[in-house]
Amino acid sequence: MGEYIIRDVRISDAKRLVEIYSHYVLNTAVSFEYHVPTTEEFENRIREYTKKYPYLVCEKDGQVLGYAYASAYSTREAYDWTAMTSIYIDKDCRRQGVGALLYRELEKRLKVKGIVNLLAGIAYVENEDEYLTHDSIKFHTKEGYTEVANMKAVGKKFDRWYDLIWMQKVL
Repeated sequence: MGEYIIRDVRISDAKRLVEIYSHYVLNTAVSFEYHVPTTEEFENRIREYTKKYPYLVCEKDGQVLGYAYASAYSTREAYDWTAMTSIYIDKDCRRQGVGALLYRELEKRLKVKGIVNLLAGIAYVENEDEYLTHDSIKFHTKEGYTEVANMKAVGKKFDRWYDLIWMQKVL
């Protein structure tokens, strides 16, 4: 079996990224989107985000297992040194180190671009339920993020209210 390869996203990856992301949209509160974006919508997102920030995929044996990207926290110039991070791993490939590999490379590239603050918005519920665990909080904590804000009941999905925790990492 091959090794993990971290590389820049390609527009041709969009269909596979939608496959990965659709699990989170349809079955979890990890994403607050209600409808799975089309491949065309994902292609447009890739084009938009890669204008300024890195967007990476992890593949093994030619199969994309996950992706991570950065995006603007705000369009105001004073925030140019801060970026938001997002990561999604194929539901069958979690807890295999893919996320850590993606985030380390993403952080390395962001640092070269002069980014000093990373923010991650993470859906949260006090008591885990069938739609949301604490896995993302645990992952980001392990990667050196700390909680800086907890916005109560700001997202509603599956007829339930979820918090949004903001975590920050200073590079």
